[in-house]
Amino acid sequence: MAALVGRGVRDMLKRADFMTVPRRQRHKKKWAATEPKFPATRLALQNFDMAYSVQFGDLWPSIRVSLLSEQKYGALVNNFAARDRVSAELEQLSARDFVNEAIFHGEPEPESGQTAAPPPASWACSPNLRCFTFARGDVSRFPPARLGSLGVMDYYLMDAASLLPVLALGLQPGDTVLDLCAAPGGKTLALLQTGCCHNLAANDLSTSRAGRLQKVLHSYVPQDVRDRNRVRVTSWDGRKWGELEGDIYDRVLVDVPCTTDRHSLHEEENNIFQRSRKKERQMLPMLQGWTPCHQTRRPCCLFHLLTLTLTE
Repeated sequence: MAALVGRGVRDMLKRADFMTVPRRQRHKKKWAATEPKFPATRLALQNFDMAYSVQFGDLWPSIRVSLLSEQKYGALVNNFAARDRVSAELEQLSARDFVNEAIFHGEPEPESGQTAAPPPASWACSPNLRCFTFARGDVSRFPPARLGSLGVMDYYLMDAASLLPVLALGLQPGDTVLDLCAAPGGKTLALLQTGCCHNLAANDLSTSRAGRLQKVLHSYVPQDVRDRNRVRVTSWDGRKWGELEGDIYDRVLVDVPCTTDRHSLHEEENNIFQRSRKKERQMLPMLQGWTPCHQTRRPCCLFHLLTLTLTE
């Protein structure tokens, strides 16, 4: 009898506890088995292991280590600040300008009596860009950029690999340039540093990200320079750009939306591998397959940084 009474009391307590839980938060035990068991970062790594081990083969283990390691930043010198002073200060940190080092020291030394071959034509404007990095194996960090004597920030911290598409774009003086997926603004800033942009349109579909881009431009580029280069920030749908402004750009730079691999492996916030973003992730190949070249029908360098993004 005592056992029956005790069981009845326990049942009443369980029902009381259940009633205190809001209805929208209740679930049966069998439903709990379908809840996500792993964080989005772990799910991302599982997906990358399956897909990239096939795509990259023996290279994947080293790429995997790089993605899981702490990100190393480069310091893009702001040419609108005191460029020579900033460069000298960065050199004192034992950092190296990898851009000019690649241009002038990447080729083998000429033999005796021969002159060195000139840099390729596509690098004609790249000496205007200076980006300092620490040597391989050196995990030192650059100090946060500060406001210089000319009223703009001295340098911009970014993944140095993000500069490569700008270098490969082969800008020439007077070019009209479109940066179609521009935010947060590192590549847009680098485009302006070349001094080649007669007109620059920087676009990002997200209005909040376009706001971040505006802040970068205001912090690093003087107002008169922005006016002279006719820098314009918009938040249009890039897939419809040809209908809006087709056939007017000499160069187009597109860093398309992707799985942002490094972010997906390190941050839960805004991770595209979250369960709620599964459909968005599955639609990425269709979005990436669209090319504005088909709309503008102009010569351009188009960079589809598809599934593996080792940059931003």
